Amino acid sequence: MIDNKKFSNLPSHVAIIMDGNGRWAKLRGLNRFFGHEEGVKRVREIVKTSIEVGVNTLTLYSFSTENWKRPEKEVRFLLSLFKNVFQNEINDLKDKEVRVRVLGRRDERVEPILKEIELLERETQYGKKLDLNIALNYGGRAEIVDAIKKILMEKKYNPEDINEDIIYKYLYFPNMPDPDLVIRTGGEIRISNFLLWEIAYSELWFTETLWPDFGREEYLKALKDYGKRKRRFGKVENNA
Repeated sequence: MIDNKKFSNLPSHVAIIMDGNGRWAKLRGLNRFFGHEEGVKRVREIVKTSIEVGVNTLTLYSFSTENWKRPEKEVRFLLSLFKNVFQNEINDLKDKEVRVRVLGRRDERVEPILKEIELLERETQYGKKLDLNIALNYGGRAEIVDAIKKILMEKKYNPEDINEDIIYKYLYFPNMPDPDLVIRTGGEIRISNFLLWEIAYSELWFTETLWPDFGREEYLKALKDYGKRKRRFGKVENNA
């Protein structure tokens, strides 16, 4: 068990850009598919650790709107992997009291796994220990565009009435708290169209570690680093 007293200022919401599965496999002379399968193991480990330390919300960037541009064979494999994982993890997630929600566009491209998505969300809806958001067919720009479309279709507001609070209500999960900490694995230092609206004031933590190697200890390292930071949200400290 983890001693929670060692953590000060624990982030309530952690969002992770899980990058590096393909490179991890390539370094070992393996097909990229093996990297994705190994990455699933890290998801299980990070979910378990999040519950142990007391993180309330965990959002994982699993498949972006841009990832459809990958080779068709890899896309088919990933959809199959999502389908199998969603089916096989339901009981374990329920036992852990994890509520799962899938964040992103539910268009015709995700139709092959839509039944599994809906079942997973329905079966885990009463989980109280962790909110696990899986960003699938998700893009930050797409989310903002979709929010604006909904506002225009409803014809409830005059242009001068539109503000941040109204836009926030039309995001995919309007009741989701903004991430306190965004972690990106794999060595790249960019956001890649992830939660563009929500991470305006999030703390960022980048690591060279590829996602399949990102385990419990490095996750705890990121959480401890967050605890040392002072978040000002644009303000100035009184003694500054």
